[in-house]
Amino acid sequence: MKAKTNLSEFISKINSAEHYVPKEDRIAVFDLDGTLYQETDPTYDDWKLYYWRVYNDSSFNSTEEQKRIADEIKNVSINNVMPDDLNLKIANTYTQLFENMTIEEYQQYILEFVSHPAEGYENMTRGDAFYKPMLELIEYIQKNDFQVYITSGTDRYQVRTVIKNHIDIPDSNVIGSEYNIVARGQGNAKGNEYTFQTSDDFIFNGAFLRKNLKTNKVIGIIREIGKQPILAFGNSGGDKDMANYVITNNTYPSLAFMVCCDDTERERGNVVKADEMKQNCGKFGWVPISMKNDWKTIYGENVKKKDSS
Repeated sequence: MKAKTNLSEFISKINSAEHYVPKEDRIAVFDLDGTLYQETDPTYDDWKLYYWRVYNDSSFNSTEEQKRIADEIKNVSINNVMPDDLNLKIANTYTQLFENMTIEEYQQYILEFVSHPAEGYENMTRGDAFYKPMLELIEYIQKNDFQVYITSGTDRYQVRTVIKNHIDIPDSNVIGSEYNIVARGQGNAKGNEYTFQTSDDFIFNGAFLRKNLKTNKVIGIIREIGKQPILAFGNSGGDKDMANYVITNNTYPSLAFMVCCDDTERERGNVVKADEMKQNCGKFGWVPISMKNDWKTIYGENVKKKDSS
């Protein structure tokens, strides 16, 4: 288990007198989907939530555009082929589905959604689909004085909600895609022109601000953490920039790990993509983590992947 050995040796190194890293500089950043949490069953959780809101929530009146996007999401789940522009289409319209909801109402909606069974697995809900070895890894580095941050392409408030009761970090340690919130009485006024009223609460106004992927992940780290992390964990091309940022010109010893979804028995693995990621790990100096070979369990021994036939 090369990845486990590399991490253990890294922790020993930064605890040594020669390479000691102060507690305040021990920062680790993690992607969410596919790194800590199930990525596709059969699509991303926020995509499934989009489809659910459009077609399964009788209280919501969806537009024709939202229905077209939801249909594309369904096609992806069937054909496993994603149009190049679908990610941006979803991002641009996502919080229009929850316009005028407060953050608390939205988070409660998510909690209800993830309480449903995971479609492709037995004995697991959507909200419990965390990779147990990665949760153990987080506990291990936290015991070694690491501050853990999650930086995801999913929106910040959804990530904060899903990780509750699974990962012990404050809400302030979650970075995600950004959707605009306004005071309820603000109307079309700009935030620097409106005076908050004690009767106000805060609601989504449907506007998309920023997708937290690729270089945007690095920008988010710089803006919200203010320090260069020394550990990074990802799983896809959207995490490449974050990984390279962490291991490039770092004042301290640093490492980047990539989770490779190469297990087709216990998870919805994709061997071709996993092999490509392993090659990239060799090219860029990242450490691969093999689900198939490095993990004794993924979701727990009682969780079984359903027969896709």
